[in-house]
Amino acid sequence: MTKSEPIVRELSCFNAYDVRGKIDTEFDGDVCYRIGISFSKVLKASCVVVGYDARLSSHKLAQSLVKGLNDEGTKVLYLGLCGTEEMYFATSHFDADGGIIVTGSHNPIDYNGLKMVKSKSRPLDQENEFFEIKRVAERLDQLSINPKERNVKDISSLNRSAYCSKIISFVDDCTFRPLKIVVNFGNGAAGPTFDSIVKQGAFKTKKLKFIKLFYKPDGTFPNGIPNPMILENQIITSNAVLREGADLGIAFDGDFDRCFFFDEKGKFVSGEHIIGLLASTFLNKEAEATIVHDPRIIWNIEDIVKKLNGKCVQSRTGHAFIKKSMRQHNAIYGGEISAHHYFRDFFFCDSGMVPWLLVCSMMSQAEQSLSLLVGAQVSAFPSSGEHNFIVNDTKEMIEFISNYYKKDQASIDTTDGVSISMKNWRMNLRASNTEPLLRLNIESIANKQLVVEKLKEVTHLIKINLGKV
Repeated sequence: MTKSEPIVRELSCFNAYDVRGKIDTEFDGDVCYRIGISFSKVLKASCVVVGYDARLSSHKLAQSLVKGLNDEGTKVLYLGLCGTEEMYFATSHFDADGGIIVTGSHNPIDYNGLKMVKSKSRPLDQENEFFEIKRVAERLDQLSINPKERNVKDISSLNRSAYCSKIISFVDDCTFRPLKIVVNFGNGAAGPTFDSIVKQGAFKTKKLKFIKLFYKPDGTFPNGIPNPMILENQIITSNAVLREGADLGIAFDGDFDRCFFFDEKGKFVSGEHIIGLLASTFLNKEAEATIVHDPRIIWNIEDIVKKLNGKCVQSRTGHAFIKKSMRQHNAIYGGEISAHHYFRDFFFCDSGMVPWLLVCSMMSQAEQSLSLLVGAQVSAFPSSGEHNFIVNDTKEMIEFISNYYKKDQASIDTTDGVSISMKNWRMNLRASNTEPLLRLNIESIANKQLVVEKLKEVTHLIKINLGKV
C-alpha cells in the first residue's frame, strides 16, 4: 500500500440501521474514531451530542468518538452516562446537527455499538447517510487528518432536567393512586435517570412506591445482561412482584429505550398488549389519530384501533423504519412488540420511561389491575411470543416456509420477512436486523391451542429444512 492510497478497514459492525460488533475484533476505539470523523463529514455537522451507556468499554469508546468529531472541527455536547432517549432529546432540545450514543443495548457483554441520529432526532437515511458514513470510515486516510483542540461542553445536568420535564409532561392530567412497583434496572444505565424523573415529578409520583432490583449501573453485569426478553431475567422480576405483593413489575434493557411489564400476578405482558393499551390512551385523547405498528403481531392492535376509530399503518420492523413511517403519517404513537414505544410528542422517538408512567396512569384512572386491563385482549388474540432460530440462510428459510403454506392459499405479505395469514391464525417470519437470527411470531383468534399447534408445526418445518429431523 502506498502513502497515496486510502487506509481501508472493512467495518462489519454496520447492520441495517445501527452499529454493533464484538469488542476489539469488530468494534473498537479506531472504529469509533473513524465514525466520528465520517459522521461529521457526511452530515456536515458543526455540533453533535454524545453519550454512553453503562458497559465497561463505553466510556473509553466515547472518548475515541469525541476525538474523531473534534478532529473534523465538530463541537461535542457531552451527556456522559445516559440512555439512548436522553441523546434523542438533547439532539432536538439543543438544536444539534446530530447525536450519537455508545451502547450495546441488550447484546452480550463482549459487544458494543452506536446509535446515531441527525438533526431534529431524525433517523439517518439508510443509503445516502448511514452507509455513506460506513464507506467514508472504511476509506479514511488518517494521515490527512489534522488533530484539533478538544471542543467539548458538558450538558449532562442541564439536559437531564429538561428531559425529565418532558417525560413527566406525558402524565400532566393524571392523579396516581397508591401503587407498589418492582423495577428491575438490570445494572444498566436506567437507575440515575429513573430517580431523576421520580424526584422531579414528586408531586405526581409520591403515591408510587418502588422496590428496586439491580439498581446500580455496573458494566460487569453481575446479574446477567440487562435483556428482559431472556426468560431467566423475566423470572427474577416475576418472583419479586409476587414476593413483594406488588401491583406492577417493570424491567429495562441496558440503554432503557425499552420498557417491559409484569402484571400483579407476576405474568409477563406481551408487547402487543402494551401497544394496544397505549394506542387506546392516545386515541381517547385524539380521535381518528394514526397508530404505527410493526408486522409481527397485529390482530390485537388492529382490533383496538378500529374500535376507537383510529387508523393503523404497518411499518417494517426497526426504529429507523418506524420513525420514518410515523413522520410520514404524523402518527401520534407507534409500537413494536419488542417493547419499543414511539411518541409524536417526543420527536417521534422511542422512550422506555414514558410507557411506565402511562401504564401507571391508566391503572390509576381505571382503578384496575394490569391483568384486567389486558385480559380481554389476551383472550381474544393469543400469541406465541417471539421464538428465535439460528439458520444458515434466512432468505432461503423464509422462501421455504412461504412455499409450503402457499398450497393452503394463504395471504402472503412481504413488508418485513413474510407474514402468512390464514382464516383464524397468522405468523410472521423475519430475519433480525441486529442479530444473526430468524424470528418467528404466531397469533390466532381466540384459540391458544391453535397457537401452540402452529408453533410446533412451523418449528418442525424449520428443523426439516436445516436437516435436523
